[in-house]
Amino acid sequence: MPKIDVWFDALLAKGGSDLHLSPGYPPLLRDKGVLVPLNDRNVSADELRGILYELLTPEQRRKIDEDWDLDFAWEHGTVARFRANYLQKTTGLGAVFRVIPSKIKTLEDLGTPKVLKTLADKRAGLVLVTGPTGSGKSTTLAAMIDHINRTRNAHILTIEDPVEFVHESRKCQVTHREIGVHAATFQDAIRSAGREDPNVVLVGELRNNETMKLALQLASYGILVFATVHTNSAPSTIDRIINAFPAEEQGQVRGMLAEGLSGIVAQQLLRTKDGTGRVACHEVLVGTGGVAALIREGKTIQILNLMQGGGSLGMQTLDSALEKLVLDEVVTFATAWERASDREGLTRAIKMRRPELVPQNLEH
Repeated sequence: MPKIDVWFDALLAKGGSDLHLSPGYPPLLRDKGVLVPLNDRNVSADELRGILYELLTPEQRRKIDEDWDLDFAWEHGTVARFRANYLQKTTGLGAVFRVIPSKIKTLEDLGTPKVLKTLADKRAGLVLVTGPTGSGKSTTLAAMIDHINRTRNAHILTIEDPVEFVHESRKCQVTHREIGVHAATFQDAIRSAGREDPNVVLVGELRNNETMKLALQLASYGILVFATVHTNSAPSTIDRIINAFPAEEQGQVRGMLAEGLSGIVAQQLLRTKDGTGRVACHEVLVGTGGVAALIREGKTIQILNLMQGGGSLGMQTLDSALEKLVLDEVVTFATAWERASDREGLTRAIKMRRPELVPQNLEH
């Protein structure tokens, strides 16, 4: 049994989401968004390196020695899976392990807006799930893929580094491809995807402009493409994609994005009011003719106005989602205020309906 299993068992027993291992520090777990030590014993660089190397194949050891960084998935018996990242730092080899739940939650389990099911039911287009690291993007995407797997006959192809959630084929045939194991790069895997007759393609992350362009091309072939991007809002996601390209290519990319975008779900995790967990807050943009026109014309700053008036289509801004969470007393006003893009607007909206929820020190 690998020595690290003791820490894995403790992490799972405490319901943590991540295990942080760094030379000179005790093992740390992330519990409800907060890092706390598992014990008070610092781990030396040599001891930690030995513990971490126990999990690696000879090829993986070569890679971490040469590239200084390594991503892979690890099976902890039949109890859990982890997404692992090894990294070289000034003090030695460290690692972060994220728990991948063995049971894939449904969209209903997650309490996501109903429009996410509508986006998953589309037959073509690009759907992006965005947010900072640790915001639950992979969990939301897994629930959307699970919905497709349970409701229609299709071929689902996932391209990830590493494969996180493993979907058993139900109504769909599900093909998992892992970068570094089944394909050399994301670009290679996406480029070959069109020849593998998929109906749905999940790309773990759009890391550069080439993968972005290839994903847009897949969507233009009549394939439903899901992917993640590290951005905090729907409009900023559009700008991030376009600005990733040289100026001479941006016009073409605007056209492809305007034509192929089905929706963007920007997600953040917030601590609940009772302190017992975290809840997802979603900003949702649905691709419409109006949105497409603004993308083509380079007027993404005006997209927020369309979102504010697009409630009947399932659109919502981050601030409107935060307002609902406060009014429903799921999160505190202070928590929502910290994340709001228009703090004064959020304060006015809450004070109009539930003034008792607004502390005096945060009224301005």
